Amino acid sequence: MADTIRRVEYFYVMAPQKPGVGAALLGELRQAGVNLLAFSGFPSGRGAQIDFVPEDPKVFREVARRAKWKLVGPKRAFLVAGDDRPGVVAELMERLAGAKINVTAIDAVCAGAGRYGAILWVAPRDVNRAARALGAA
Repeated sequence: MADTIRRVEYFYVMAPQKPGVGAALLGELRQAGVNLLAFSGFPSGRGAQIDFVPEDPKVFREVARRAKWKLVGPKRAFLVAGDDRPGVVAELMERLAGAKINVTAIDAVCAGAGRYGAILWVAPRDVNRAARALGAA
């Protein structure tokens, strides 16, 4: 089976780095029935940047508005899924390197059952070129 690569919208909030903050944010979404395609959090300054890739961005924005989150976005990223194999992420990176596109960030994981997934970010000016290089839907 071929890899599936698609453009996605993501949003982020800046949050304090304290126990329970991520759980509270995710709990709001769970309670509202919001499905996430991807989620990532990492330190940023004295706080944390929490990235959300919702299945339905419109519903996600409404829940964030009701919760009074200071939401940034939508921004663009690429969501990748496929059959796991040695070097699969290297293949993605080589395609982008061949198109002279810098990858801002990438997270890739083994999903089990012989599958993998990744989310990758490029500069906004490179999104269309990256989509062509990756063959994204």
